[in-house]
Amino acid sequence: MRCPFCISEDSRVVDSRDSEAGDAIRRRRECLQCGRRYTTYERMEESPLVVVKRSGSEELFTRAKLLNGLLRASEKRGISLDRIELIADEIEGELRCESVHQVSSVEIGERALRHLRVLDRVAYIRFASVYRQFEDIEEFETELVRLEASEDPVPLGVLPMGRQ
Repeated sequence: MRCPFCISEDSRVVDSRDSEAGDAIRRRRECLQCGRRYTTYERMEESPLVVVKRSGSEELFTRAKLLNGLLRASEKRGISLDRIELIADEIEGELRCESVHQVSSVEIGERALRHLRVLDRVAYIRFASVYRQFEDIEEFETELVRLEASEDPVPLGVLPMGRQ
């Protein structure tokens, strides 16, 4: 770390603490050459996560977009915002832990459906109807039958309604 005043590379850390936002470490340093103090911030650099859409186009992953879809599906279902945010966090965390740089929108949608299936079946059907682009009532009925017949394991951190 170079001193912004004299460009010396010799400094010592006087104080370290988390930033107010909690996304960085704030370090107060003192230059050993000129004696002046300055502040630096350390942040973890995340590699961008690229979503490959069905059309083949690519865009950067946006947690807000995933969260918005989950919120619309769970509207008026009595599901807390904290629970929906937990699902979005878990999906993003899973993707980042897998160290993938590209993920298909299909994979993100399937992960969201797995979480919603155990959280609230109505929210699941709402999300599936938009995500899977149901075009007629038969597709809707087929999904309902599939939903009734399946018993998926509960994802980590998500409990079915009533066991919160």
